[in-house]
Amino acid sequence: MAETLPATRKRFPPQIPFIIGQEACERFSFYGMRNILTVFLIDYLLRNAHPDPAAREAMAKSHFHLFMSGVYFFPLLGGYLADRFLGKYRVIFWLSLLYCAGHACLAIFENSVNGFYTGLFLIALGSGGIKPCVAAMVGDQFTSDNKDLVKKVFAIFYWSINFGSFFASLFIPLALKSFGPAVAFGIPGVLMFIATIIYWAGRRHYVIVPPTGKNPHSFLKVVASAVRNPKQRGGDWLSGARQEHPEEALEGVRAVLRINLLLMPTIPFFWMLFDQKASTWVVQARAMDPQVAGFTFQPSQMQFINPLLVMILIPLLAVVIYPAFQRLGWELTPLRRMPLGLVIGAVSYIIAGYYQVIIEDGTRLNIAWQIAPYIVLTLAEILVSTTGLEFAYTQAPREMKSVVQSLWLLNSTLANVAVAIAAALNIFTGSAQFFFYAGLAALAGVGMALMARRYKVRDYYQEAAPIPVGERAAPDLAAKGA
Repeated sequence: MAETLPATRKRFPPQIPFIIGQEACERFSFYGMRNILTVFLIDYLLRNAHPDPAAREAMAKSHFHLFMSGVYFFPLLGGYLADRFLGKYRVIFWLSLLYCAGHACLAIFENSVNGFYTGLFLIALGSGGIKPCVAAMVGDQFTSDNKDLVKKVFAIFYWSINFGSFFASLFIPLALKSFGPAVAFGIPGVLMFIATIIYWAGRRHYVIVPPTGKNPHSFLKVVASAVRNPKQRGGDWLSGARQEHPEEALEGVRAVLRINLLLMPTIPFFWMLFDQKASTWVVQARAMDPQVAGFTFQPSQMQFINPLLVMILIPLLAVVIYPAFQRLGWELTPLRRMPLGLVIGAVSYIIAGYYQVIIEDGTRLNIAWQIAPYIVLTLAEILVSTTGLEFAYTQAPREMKSVVQSLWLLNSTLANVAVAIAAALNIFTGSAQFFFYAGLAALAGVGMALMARRYKVRDYYQEAAPIPVGERAAPDLAAKGA
């Protein structure tokens, strides 16, 4: 049985490359199929059902965002199963197999609405279910002894996401154009299978936090107890729950409420912006001149700019910009980065909306003009999403880390449901939709900045080394062919 080596302050645990490699391949598979989904729905699957191009575009956008809402809803299921019953390793592995099956459905049933949407459901279940578990499992490989590496590993983790996304965004739209949907959806399926193999290969090296089982001190039980029992003298509204639950359980509830009262009212407005780069921005690109320096860009291919910039900007911000602000006496803390990111995201939509006004006036802009709003939106993404991923993990108690990660992702569900409904009803069209979403994001940024002033930061890290899978779960899984 392989022995997991303890990490030092200068060295990442040896199991980290397996998780990072799995994430890079999985993100290639996801973004490869996601980035061509809007174009596929418009030009292939919905062509006969909706002959009117405008109606077809609106329906494609609605279906795309409903799919994305599922991707970000199923983390609730995955996080719950991982925290309470199965553990992160098992949830990631078994849902990855369903994920592979979903990709197979997309490649096989390119002409079947029912078969294709079945594939989308399986991908939403697999991708969403493993999402909070992978992020939380990265953090679980560290303890309070080497917690200084956590910020670095989350930056590398997010960089690997964009490494996979970059190559998927660049090549899969070309595969759709040159070889058709079966090949274009089949390649991401192969990458997801490779991701599963990489993850399985590291099974004897991982360390885990065991699932807690049925929790007598769960969030809902503590809240119910607080409602039933009168609050104690001088205590807050949760103090009545002390009669039935330990103080750590009450603090866990407080932590969840602190995080979500800050994030839930504001962060969905960022995801309304960000996820439309694969729908509304693609539709805008279809109305632009695709010729750039003799090369013809596919409308969905322009999304490669985002992950490329992320890979460049994350190190730049971490090594140069953030330390520079700190030396100037104004540290860009997470609670300053996220509101700033919301406002910057609004600026990207103002730029894109201005382009749309020009297009509506009859001028055909070159597709290269989209580079500017992509740059601005990418900067906003790093400030909001990378920061939020780390913030949600560090602010959650041990028993609640996967679930809090899931609630962070649930913000995207709310955002995509809202956009899907707006697209289906065709409430805002043309330039109006860009300026509408920009206004919402700007207001959310201001609101978050005001609320953040009252937020009390409390970081939670493991106090002891977790237990190697090789000593608990891995032998059983290996015996079953996992």
